[in-house]
Amino acid sequence: MKKRALLTAVLCAVSAATISAAPATAAPREGTGRGEVRFATYNLSLNRPTPGLLREHLANPDVDDVYRRQAHNVAEVIQRAHPDVVLINEFDYDSEAARLFAENFLAVSQNGAPAQRYPYRFVAPSNTGIASGFDLNNNGVVDTTPGDQAYGDDSFGFGLFPGQYGMVVYSKYPIDARAVRTFQLFKWRDMPGNAMPADFYSPEEQAVLRLSSKSHWDVPIRVGKKTVHFLTSHPTPPTFDGPEDRNGRRNHDEIRFWADYVTPRKSSYIYDDKGRKGGLKPGQNFVIAGDQNADPYDGDSYQSAIRQLTEHPLVNARTTPASPGAAEATTLQGGANLTHRGDPRFDTADFSDTAPGNLRADYVLPRVGTKVAGSGVFWPVRADPLFRLTGVFDPQWSAVNGFPTSDHRLVWADLVLR
Repeated sequence: MKKRALLTAVLCAVSAATISAAPATAAPREGTGRGEVRFATYNLSLNRPTPGLLREHLANPDVDDVYRRQAHNVAEVIQRAHPDVVLINEFDYDSEAARLFAENFLAVSQNGAPAQRYPYRFVAPSNTGIASGFDLNNNGVVDTTPGDQAYGDDSFGFGLFPGQYGMVVYSKYPIDARAVRTFQLFKWRDMPGNAMPADFYSPEEQAVLRLSSKSHWDVPIRVGKKTVHFLTSHPTPPTFDGPEDRNGRRNHDEIRFWADYVTPRKSSYIYDDKGRKGGLKPGQNFVIAGDQNADPYDGDSYQSAIRQLTEHPLVNARTTPASPGAAEATTLQGGANLTHRGDPRFDTADFSDTAPGNLRADYVLPRVGTKVAGSGVFWPVRADPLFRLTGVFDPQWSAVNGFPTSDHRLVWADLVLR
């Protein structure tokens, strides 16, 4: 569903500041006395076509070109939504680039939006663009040349170079660095009852193939005396394959990973990159976030993959983030959108109107028992002055992805922690 445009974890602390505002598309929190924490996820499409280019762009914010304008725009979206904790998807793996984005863009007001300062951030390697040494797309050739699609297809996760389409977590609350768990190396075959197409991959390929197309992270956030496990990932789109549906099946199991991880009786098979086994303990707080590339009703998902989370007994999915802009887009764009079964208000991504149409792909899902005080999707209607930050597909943005920011929208939820 997300288009295919053609190592060490880092935890950083920078100076703190408290700035708050109530953007037009996000509910205010100040003065409620309820102690909400705003969690968000945003696939902002800051990936770049070559290694090092993202760092170069973020190091020189005053250059006026389409790349820097996009970076300023996505920073403004984050400022308007002012999350306390946010997962960023599609940010090339580069700890220095993560620092530059925080300091040169998020901490600097964009068009009068309130600057946001995040004292803590977490970045770690991604499986994208890491050569597997195998012919994973079964085209008869093992591609070892970074920079072309065949190389990406033969990598552990699609990427034109190592780390493309990576992830970053920014937080205004401390991150428990020692307790962070990553699952980049977890093998797909080690998930009991997995959906891997065994007749497509050779035994040798099955032995090395990793489950996560990027990585899965458990990032514990300390909010006062409470700890919230921020469970973050970005499963592969369930497309760009053949009748074997290898990407659809992988997407399903990447989503299933968190469903099992939060269920103590099902998580014993899981191991992290340090060899520690198991998932969350009973009663531990969590928030699952990310571009899951799966809609509950529409699109190309394998066996309604996202329902493994939205219908999970330990997940609070009763409140669905919505926006008026998504509903308006369905009416104006028509096409495949008119055939969808899902409520268009809940869409979070503006995809091709021919197929698959706009979908709900991005999620912030807390543990059951966690009160959701408010939620939303940053998708303004066309009459809203902030519509310039989402816009419609325009060839002038083709160097990035065809949009002023991204084809995905920021999704947020205000949570009252137990």
